[in-house]
Amino acid sequence: ITDLMDNYAIYFGHILSNSFYPVLHRAIGVGSAFEGWSPREEDVVYRVLIPMTPPRGHSFHLELDGAEQRQVRNFRVRVQLECTCTSEQQGDNMLCFLHHPEEELRSNQDPSLLDTLCTGSYLDVQKTARWFYQLVRAIWPALPQSHNWHLTLLPSRRSCQFKVTDGTESFRIEMLFGVRRGDSDIFVSSQPREAYTQSTTWPETYAVAEVKFFNHIASQAPPESLHLKCLQLFIHLQLGIGFSTYTMKTIVMHLLNTVPVSRWCRRHFLRRLGDINVKLRCCLEEKHLNHFFVGNERFPQEISLPLDIASAEPLNLFHHLAMDPAAHSQAMSEYEDL
Repeated sequence: ITDLMDNYAIYFGHILSNSFYPVLHRAIGVGSAFEGWSPREEDVVYRVLIPMTPPRGHSFHLELDGAEQRQVRNFRVRVQLECTCTSEQQGDNMLCFLHHPEEELRSNQDPSLLDTLCTGSYLDVQKTARWFYQLVRAIWPALPQSHNWHLTLLPSRRSCQFKVTDGTESFRIEMLFGVRRGDSDIFVSSQPREAYTQSTTWPETYAVAEVKFFNHIASQAPPESLHLKCLQLFIHLQLGIGFSTYTMKTIVMHLLNTVPVSRWCRRHFLRRLGDINVKLRCCLEEKHLNHFFVGNERFPQEISLPLDIASAEPLNLFHHLAMDPAAHSQAMSEYEDL
């Protein structure tokens, strides 16, 4: 998967080098497959996030959604034209979108990003997804993998999903795209968090920071560490019961941040499973589970967070249980089943 994404990145660079489409950077593997665990091996989806930066003559500006009480922070990516009336840009035979006549621009230069992938002044997720599909389909025959593998594009409105098969093996891949918040490990991405997400809405994602956290734990843990097996087992047990995978993952991340990695070896296996069980029960009884990143000040130095996240009030992932007694009763019943 990594080789395939690297080959795509090379061709993205060639094709888009002089265009006014977003600049695509090397894919970052995210999610359970790249964190080293998966609840069901037969259902693995290899998710990658492709960072995007603005093309020449453009800039991106992230605007936080005004509904601050939401449990999910949503952004919009405002695209702004920038003056390119400099000697460096003129050397590229580029006309300035701001200061050249529209008729001259239409006749001599490709349209700006505002005219291709935006709705109004904002980058549109669905238009960007359709553009990604066209790129992936067009580039595939040039890749070395195309000689032995068959590409099947799968429907999606907010990402580019496809399957590659060689007759015996099959891999499902989802290409998400996003914009980095400053120089941090936090992005706004195309992945939706709600049943319906507007096409100009980009939810904040912590997926890259989560991969870096698990990589940090792996670098500190002894070879016989079973912390990923603990997570995998607990998530596998609760499939179909009602607790989200993200809830269980958050609980394990909190424990990994407090219990030394040396205590996740085989002889402590049952004790660590007990810790996960107790943590889940306590959080359910208290109707409170802190988000692992928002408002958490205990982090490895390798993980970079924007100041507004590091200094924010802790975010309660069980807020809905505190607000809805019926949902809380159901959650406690599901815990007994688990």
